[in-house]
Amino acid sequence: MTDQFKNYIDGNWLMAPSGKTFENRSPADRNDLIGVFPASGPAEVDAAVGAARGAFAGWRLVPAPKRGEILYRVGELLRKNKEEIARGMTREMGKVLKETRGDVQEGIDTAFYVAGEGRRLFGETTPAELPNKFAMSVRMPIGVCALITPWNFPMAIPTWKMFPALVCGNTVVLKPAEDTPLTAVKLVEILSEAGVPPGVVNLIHGRGEEVGAALVRHPQVQLVSFTGSATVGREIASACGQSLKRVSLELGGKNAQIVMDDGDIELAVEGALWGAFGTTGQRCTATSRLILHRQIAKKLTDMLVARARGLRIGDGLDESVDMGPLINEAAREKVLGYIDVGKREGARLLTGGAIYKSGSSANGFFFEPTIFDQVKPDMRIAQEEIFGPVLSILEVNSFEEAIEVLNSTAYGLSSSIYTQDVTRAFRAMRDIEAGITYINGPTIGAEVHLPFGGVKDTGNGHREAGTTVYDIFTEWKSVYVDYSGKLQKAQIDNAE
Repeated sequence: MTDQFKNYIDGNWLMAPSGKTFENRSPADRNDLIGVFPASGPAEVDAAVGAARGAFAGWRLVPAPKRGEILYRVGELLRKNKEEIARGMTREMGKVLKETRGDVQEGIDTAFYVAGEGRRLFGETTPAELPNKFAMSVRMPIGVCALITPWNFPMAIPTWKMFPALVCGNTVVLKPAEDTPLTAVKLVEILSEAGVPPGVVNLIHGRGEEVGAALVRHPQVQLVSFTGSATVGREIASACGQSLKRVSLELGGKNAQIVMDDGDIELAVEGALWGAFGTTGQRCTATSRLILHRQIAKKLTDMLVARARGLRIGDGLDESVDMGPLINEAAREKVLGYIDVGKREGARLLTGGAIYKSGSSANGFFFEPTIFDQVKPDMRIAQEEIFGPVLSILEVNSFEEAIEVLNSTAYGLSSSIYTQDVTRAFRAMRDIEAGITYINGPTIGAEVHLPFGGVKDTGNGHREAGTTVYDIFTEWKSVYVDYSGKLQKAQIDNAE
């Protein structure tokens, strides 16, 4: 019996009236049907937005500490159900269990971190320029927030967006990626169990071209938060700009790890291996460029290639596996296309570059860990986001050249440098054009209490996580209290 799942609108689990559905199958085994989900459209979006709009009137008046207490219960329930959620996530999107457990843990950490903000949500008090007058600023909720999330972190990214939105007093409509609808269902079930009132959180399944587009353009949606490709992000920004709708975009990356001649080579190999092939390279922070000082390039490259060839590929539910499949056939075809591009451009393929087929992996979208060297900064494989297990090695002669090469792409999300020189480390922190810089660590691995986001084509300037996320999900209101008992005129020349 195939499991059939539903949308969640105004506290009710509902099928799409059209009866249209789509299948969710495991990328590790296409014979594994996880479930059938409603292929929703504008009508379902309208119902969900209407429910969120109706619930906003009451939810915004719930004291923020009480909203935080509900999120604390969400964190406890996520912790209780961590293993079940992680296993379901591995089944539907492929990454290995140690990574999906970490994905759920990010949701847990975010719940507890944001719950505490319910007793903060700090504004500012400031002296007024006139006597017997008080001045302060406070945060106000915005309204209905559309959250459009990707498949590679199906728990962490929705919680990064949803929990701050909720604690600020907003209501939400979540549109998860078609490849990972099950994890979204589990999250919403937990929110309901924790006591989130009907209509405050709504879940709509379906294609981005239909559900996502309808959400972006809906007149009662005040804010759109999107994580995905730069191409789609530009379209969303344009649509939101027409109605002056707030939009937060977290887009692509072409992240680089620098290793200088004084860097710890063994540590750098570990970092590059994890950064390039963790989550099968399907992270916006994945290491897709490795910039090596020429003096250590051959030694490090030889070590890295040997380690990459030893990675165990297979179903992520197998605890011995290091790397799971790509998410779908389109992703695998895209990676294959870039292998051909790299070869045509003159890069040298050192290892990988082909579909991985061994034993039970024949029914999945597996791909070999791939490394190119002799890559030049202007090659497409050094400039464009591949989103797969493909690493390009570039050689440089100096620290200054390494920084120049790192900054030479349109993206600026994450970065890394391995060096024992404190001067180089601090110059890298200053000169690298990226929202995140690691010193002697890989480009992947964010922490929920620090801002997350990037510069250039990586986004539109907002930062998720940390305290900066509340600037996305609140409006500032300045408040003046004049207790002088007379008219006092500000913004004129009061000097005597």
